[in-house]
Amino acid sequence: MLFIGGKTLTKHHGYRSKTRRIFRKNVRKRGLPGLSKFMIDYKVGDKIDIIGDPSFQKRGFPHRRFHGKTGVVFEERGRCYGVHVKDGNKMKTMFLGREHLRLNKGAQLDKAKK
Repeated sequence: MLFIGGKTLTKHHGYRSKTRRIFRKNVRKRGLPGLSKFMIDYKVGDKIDIIGDPSFQKRGFPHRRFHGKTGVVFEERGRCYGVHVKDGNKMKTMFLGREHLRLNKGAQLDKAKK
């Protein structure tokens, strides 16, 4: 609790609390990404990394708990993708926009070797 001017202010626990540093872009990378980000088609079974892009907040924005996690695509639904992510001992199901996804680099190396 904060005490300002003799009044008590309670802390709010909104959906995006404590995200000011996590969902911040580098100064030189601010703004919208190029079209190549939207031309990538993820297939069912692809390993992806969840990286929330703060320049797109409307469609399929992930919770801060899942920022940087790796998951597997299991479904394509419209312009979003269904992703299974392990959270502790439980598998979570999320639907994320493609602007918040990135192919896992380890999976890319495995595909290049084959």
